This record gives sequence, C-alpha cells and structure tokens, in this order.
Amino acid sequence: MKKPPAKPAQPAQRAPGILWTLFSTFFRIGLFTFGGGYAMIPLIQRDVVENHRWINDDEMLDMIAIAESTPGVLAVNSATFVGYKVGGFLGAALATIGVALPSFFIISLIAVFYAQFRALTWVQYAFMGIRAGVVLLILNAVVKLSKNLKKNAFNIILILAAFALAAFTEISTILILIGAAICGLVFRLRAIKSGEVQE
Repeated sequence: MKKPPAKPAQPAQRAPGILWTLFSTFFRIGLFTFGGGYAMIPLIQRDVVENHRWINDDEMLDMIAIAESTPGVLAVNSATFVGYKVGGFLGAALATIGVALPSFFIISLIAVFYAQFRALTWVQYAFMGIRAGVVLLILNAVVKLSKNLKKNAFNIILILAAFALAAFTEISTILILIGAAICGLVFRLRAIKSGEVQE
C-alpha cells in the first residue's frame, strides 16, 4: 500500500524535540555512510522520507537536483535543505553539523594514524566490499524514487540521455542538470502552447 505524501512540518510550527531529532538523524546518516555523496541517498531516503516523513519522494528528487546544482557536497546541502524545511535556521544548522561531525572526527583520527592505517590489508579489502554494497544501496534508492516519476516518452528519453552523458562523457553533472531543466521548461511550454496542459 502506497504511503500518502509527506506533510513536512513548517519551521514556525516545529514539534518539541524536533531539533534533537534532526541532529541525531543526520549524525547517524553521516556516521554510517561509506563513500559519501550518492552513497548517502539510500539512508536519507529511508530516514527522512520513509521513517520521519519530513519530505516526500517528489521533494526528495527536487532536493537532490538542488543539492547537485549548488556549491557544496550533496550530504551537507541535503541536510541544510531538510533541516530548514523542518526546523528553520536552527534546524538547518544542527542538521548540517550533525551530518558533518562523523566525517570530521573519523578523518581526523585517520590522519593521525594514516601510515599505519593505510598499511592494513584487511582495511583495503573491507572498503572494497563496502563500495560494492554501496552500489546496490544506491540502485535500490533509485528504484524507489523512480516509482513516482511519470512514465512518458519525454522522461524516459531524458533519463537515458542524462545517464549516457554522465557515464560516457566528461560533461559536468551541473551542466547535465541545467540542460535537463531547460528541456523540461521547453517541453512544458510547448505542451501549454498546444493546449495539452493548462498553465
């Protein structure tokens, strides 16, 4: 049974304890994500969309697009987006700090013992396994999020074109997103002009 769309809390009406929940949720996401960037999408989708229902699947897709087309890393931009939507400026600050803290502490620790850490063979093999698992988690998140995407010829062609450009060329992801946005606007304007949809 499909869940109804999430109804995110407004900053002015945040529930008691929401700030701590934001911080702890994104701290956990930051702590248990290996690979960063897109590897965080499955955890964000599970905790933010499915568990807490702070945003819905459509907003998740919009958030990823915004996070990828603005300066900064995906994890920080996503935490800031969700934090502000749910808890205002303070929520944005705490969510952002929460998602960044685990990496800060872990990288600082590794930097101190870098030579010894790098020499451990089992660590290298462990990360090989982690990377393989991350790929599957990302694919799972993509499948879940794509269920709400309208299945029409335009969207399918755009997805395939964007994938081909990202996978087989050196074109920046930002430029691909901008191009997709322009294509979407042109498609919408043509549909309005032809009377297929209303403004």
